[in-house]
Amino acid sequence: QVHLVESGGGLVQAGGSLRLSCAASGRTLSSIAMGWFRQAPGKEREFVARSRWSGGSTYYADSVKGRFTISRDNAKNTVYLQMNSLKPEDTAVYYCAGGERWRYWGQGTQVTVSS
Repeated sequence: QVHLVESGGGLVQAGGSLRLSCAASGRTLSSIAMGWFRQAPGKEREFVARSRWSGGSTYYADSVKGRFTISRDNAKNTVYLQMNSLKPEDTAVYYCAGGERWRYWGQGTQVTVSS
């Protein structure tokens, strides 16, 4: 079993930056796909970014491409989402997920971007 815990969310002004962290226990993340999703109020959960495995390919939703970066620190068994040039429409609960067919999920962290 893999346990994922997100952190780093908060309130930021438009144009600002935040870095989300997803710390894992129970399994080494370097060998599995990891991703970030988000869910805004009244909307369905949507894909944000994924890293196929450590050193593997990354992929981003068009809405965040060029602004967000997914990365990993294998020594810390942690995945990050660096978010720059934040917009009010980025406001959501952000979740990290991992494994085949996104088997593992964290509890989420709130990101609020004020205009």
